[in-house]
Amino acid sequence: MQVKKYLLKCLHRLQKGPGYTYKELLVWYCDNTNTHGPKRIICEGPKKKAMWFLITLLFASIVFWQWGVFIRTYLSWEVSVSLSVGFKTMDFPAVTICNASPFQYSKVRHLLRDLDQLMEAVLERIVASGPTHDNATKTLNLTIWNHTPLVLIDERNPHHPVVLELFADNQNDSASSSPASGRTCNAQDCKVAMRLATNIFSQVPAQELVKMGYPGEQLILACLFGAEPCSYRNFTSLFHPDYGNCYIFNWGMTERALPSANPGVEFGLKLILDIGQEDYVPFLTSTAGARLLLHEQRSYPFVKDEGIYAMSGTETSIGVLVDKLERKGKPYSQCTANGSDVPVHNLYRDHNTTYSIQACIRSCFQEHMIRNCSCGHYLYPLPHGEKYCNNQEFPDWVYCYSELRRSLGQRETCIKMCKESCNDTQYKMTISMADWPSEASEDWIFHVLSQERDQSTNITLSRKGIVKLNIFFQEFNYRTIEESAANNIVWLLSNLGGQFGFWMGGSVLCLIEFAEIIIDFVWITVIKLVAFSKSLRQRRAQACYTGPPPTVAELVEAHTNFAFQSDTVNHGPNPGTYPSEQTLPIPGTPPPNYDSLRLQPLDIIESDSEDDAI
Repeated sequence: MQVKKYLLKCLHRLQKGPGYTYKELLVWYCDNTNTHGPKRIICEGPKKKAMWFLITLLFASIVFWQWGVFIRTYLSWEVSVSLSVGFKTMDFPAVTICNASPFQYSKVRHLLRDLDQLMEAVLERIVASGPTHDNATKTLNLTIWNHTPLVLIDERNPHHPVVLELFADNQNDSASSSPASGRTCNAQDCKVAMRLATNIFSQVPAQELVKMGYPGEQLILACLFGAEPCSYRNFTSLFHPDYGNCYIFNWGMTERALPSANPGVEFGLKLILDIGQEDYVPFLTSTAGARLLLHEQRSYPFVKDEGIYAMSGTETSIGVLVDKLERKGKPYSQCTANGSDVPVHNLYRDHNTTYSIQACIRSCFQEHMIRNCSCGHYLYPLPHGEKYCNNQEFPDWVYCYSELRRSLGQRETCIKMCKESCNDTQYKMTISMADWPSEASEDWIFHVLSQERDQSTNITLSRKGIVKLNIFFQEFNYRTIEESAANNIVWLLSNLGGQFGFWMGGSVLCLIEFAEIIIDFVWITVIKLVAFSKSLRQRRAQACYTGPPPTVAELVEAHTNFAFQSDTVNHGPNPGTYPSEQTLPIPGTPPPNYDSLRLQPLDIIESDSEDDAI
């Protein structure tokens, strides 16, 4: 009901028209506002009016310019970084241990027998000065060659590189075009392109690959966490495409993370590993040692990219410092809390691990690999229903993979799609090494370790295969690097109000007054527009009549037909009263005789009545 009443008042106001003009409204505002400057414009003389008008206009322009700068700065969503140091009991990090060799040569020899002979012949052919080993290569089993092609790329002429098959069918053509037939082809001019293990092991089932790697009871000889003994049973096994069987301590998948009671070596993790260097795969692994990585619980270990090596025959001590990163989310950054808003399917989610940008980038590359090459790469997880690349089913996958790997567009696409994690924990390591065991103690140490592993009184271990690790918190101080908004809403309002008050002596109430005058201006404009449209309609209606409107007598005379004659249309040359051949009006009933209503003398009325009587 109140709304209807208010709308009726608005309608009456629109019909009545504006109550005051723009000039009157502006003078009223300048005379009543609390803002300095406008009052002087209407109170001073002509010269001072002009001066105060220019000053007020200048300062108002400065205020609006400063407001624009502050609003633009606020909308840039800048952050400030604060560093704080805390002290508390912390969870021990997850520790991933891998062997540098992914497989034991004794268990994969049957897969690599022909490949080893082929590689030896290849190396001989590369370093040979002439075709003196042709007879040797003819005795090899070259059936594997169709699955593991090997070429020598001669790039001495960068515009016309020559690709030579080291085991071509036509040995004469190959020898004549070989770099050895001309000048010596050094390492910068010639490259050997080969893919061996990737094609072979991609066709082996995952269960068989696990059996070919180093088992936990063989790799982990001794384990001690704080004062509590541990063994390989306290580690979680994970197969890594680059390093085979890896073992993760304190991963937190099925149990709570273990806390560390105090800093120092005595309260950390101590390990003795046997890497079994004598059983490494030739031509596949050129580095001996253990690969390890410290990371958060429930996160996937990217050992190849983030891990470090521990050298055999040494004791490696790793002191750990903890940095916690807390990033601001949208709109300050594009970080993600759990990866649910990232348009890339996390292929590492099958391991029940948390989101990381490394997992996203690798999953994105595998998606591009499957889309462009129709198969997945062996080093990355495979989506359900897809196959790993091999030369039998996908003969051109290597060229597709190399092109995709060199593609800058693919990298930029994956980087744009993947986001950093909003919360992250980084472990800074201080590493020191020393020879272990010493020459004076190596006999009894190797006796004890051999007895525990093989139940043998003989020494079955050597310095080349033993690695000792000490992993501990260097101190219990942890650093928190936190992002916060550099410009919040309080900062914005303070700066806006400060600039307005400094240049024009205004406040929030002055802004309300200014908003009020703007609303009044708009209301007057609306009323004027309504009045203008109304007058415009009236002028259009009057334009339909060329002369003044007819009187009542003229209208009555136009409808009088005393003779009751038929109405006819004059089609002669002179239309007369109705030009333009318009249709005559339809005759109606004759008007009544209004003489009875007129005042007449009495004798006339009486004579009329006598005649009527007669």
